[in-house]
Amino acid sequence: MQRKNFTEVAEFIFLGFSIFGNHQITLFVVFLTTYIFTLTGNIIVMTVICIDCHLRTSMYFFLSMLSSSETVYTLVIIPRMLSGLIFYNQPISLGSCATQMFLFVTLAANNCFLLTVMGYDRYVATCKPLMYTVLMNKGACARLVCGSFGTGLAMAVLQVTAMFNLPFCGTVVDHFFCDIFPVMKLSCIDTTINEIINYGVSSFVIIVPVVLVFTSYILIISSILKIPSAGGRKKTFATCASHLTVVVVHYSCAAIAYLKPKSENAIEKDLLLPVTYTIITPMLNPVVYSLRNKEVKDALRRAVGRNIS
Repeated sequence: MQRKNFTEVAEFIFLGFSIFGNHQITLFVVFLTTYIFTLTGNIIVMTVICIDCHLRTSMYFFLSMLSSSETVYTLVIIPRMLSGLIFYNQPISLGSCATQMFLFVTLAANNCFLLTVMGYDRYVATCKPLMYTVLMNKGACARLVCGSFGTGLAMAVLQVTAMFNLPFCGTVVDHFFCDIFPVMKLSCIDTTINEIINYGVSSFVIIVPVVLVFTSYILIISSILKIPSAGGRKKTFATCASHLTVVVVHYSCAAIAYLKPKSENAIEKDLLLPVTYTIITPMLNPVVYSLRNKEVKDALRRAVGRNIS
């Protein structure tokens, strides 16, 4: 009933990077290059894991799932962002905006929980090596992946349903995609309930995985310190270093973006942070796992060698 008191908004327009004026073409080239690199890197990681029998373990199964999720995640946001840098003031319908937000929240939450699952995998491999094949069998891995995705879906349904039951008065989104806070600002009514829902969902999606991951790593480090040889300690820690690097960057960006109080959140003015978690962080996954992981590098060499021969 409340909606009838307001003019119905049918579409939004992204303000995007218009504040950069003539530099938008430069940004287009930089972001396009980064996007191509990200797509290529993730596709290479997924392909190598798929074709190399040495990488058919739960660790690399989870990595391929993360790469797949990151690939779709970037497809949801970056192509339209690039289009907005060339063709200004392109409208997006309310339905398309809701779809983009739904996919964004689903995949972002899925990525958070996949990183948690990968931390659990490293914990089992390091602290319970004799039970590894039993605890991390194919069925268990599939359930963990489905649980991560299912949690993401549930969070997205809650967020998007609450968001698009609001009446909107504004039409200009001060952002380059349908993110939660910029769209919420366009509502005609008080959004306290939506803010509570957002902080609740964000806290669950960020804080719970962080606690679980770092608990895993406390146990992993204590186990590593018990290894008598320096070489053994170094080798064991090397298998966790790539994951830990991605975890720190990923959760740091997410926490800064979604757990800061509204009065301190400058996401509508400062585009640097959204660029980081939509463009830079997805690129980090293939870079870190390709350059810092000996098994992936060896698999790449084998794949290249087979193609050359």
